[in-house]
Amino acid sequence: MANRTERVEDAPAHPQASRSVRDLPAAERPRERLALRGPAGLSAAELIAIVWGTGGAGRSATELAEEAVSRHGGVAALGRAGVAELSRQAGVGEAKAGRLAAAFELGRRSVADWPVGQWTIRTPRDVADRLLVDMGRLEREELRVLSLNAKNVVQRVSHVYAGNVSTSLVRIGELFRDAVRLDASGVVLVHNHPSGDPTPSPEDLHLTAEAIAAGRLLDLEVLDHVVIGHDAWVSLRDRGVAFDRLRAPPHGAPRG
Repeated sequence: MANRTERVEDAPAHPQASRSVRDLPAAERPRERLALRGPAGLSAAELIAIVWGTGGAGRSATELAEEAVSRHGGVAALGRAGVAELSRQAGVGEAKAGRLAAAFELGRRSVADWPVGQWTIRTPRDVADRLLVDMGRLEREELRVLSLNAKNVVQRVSHVYAGNVSTSLVRIGELFRDAVRLDASGVVLVHNHPSGDPTPSPEDLHLTAEAIAAGRLLDLEVLDHVVIGHDAWVSLRDRGVAFDRLRAPPHGAPRG
């Protein structure tokens, strides 16, 4: 009898089961709260819990999400984490990490992919607000050109170049190709600095000067050149670069 008791006591404990959202009171379940309050009424952890659906490592989806937000220092930093980094958290794994990364990417695209015909440029901030999320964390430089009509409505966003943006590599004529085809009235140049610092480089200034000179020959106004960093941006017009014949001068200093 004693031996049997010892065997029972020495037996390995059952692994702790994951806490289910169903174990929570109805008023605390993320999906029920979503139905009652809408997505804006939920915390970031609750929204992530809905994306994940289940918990792991003995914790509910909400508890896992709270830990994820905390260990990354907030939702913005969490959204920049890759699948490999996210999956290192106990209870997350590659499947949950992939779903979360996909959700964040969808959110970024929804911000950047507004209907082009409904995007009007009145100030440099109208450019930055639209493209900062999309371009601020790119790992390499990209140069895009916004073609505008006479009312400053964006007709097309052209991805002109990816790599090291400089006049030695970028063909100035490529900047205006789509604008000429669209019979646009002006263009705005936009590119990012992967370093995160949007301070214009000498190459940026040279590219801008070359573009302005080419635009004069084509009767196309170069309205601005906006440089995007991680969480900041700079308008070269606001920095005092001479852009001539501007239709609707944006005002304000460079933002960061």
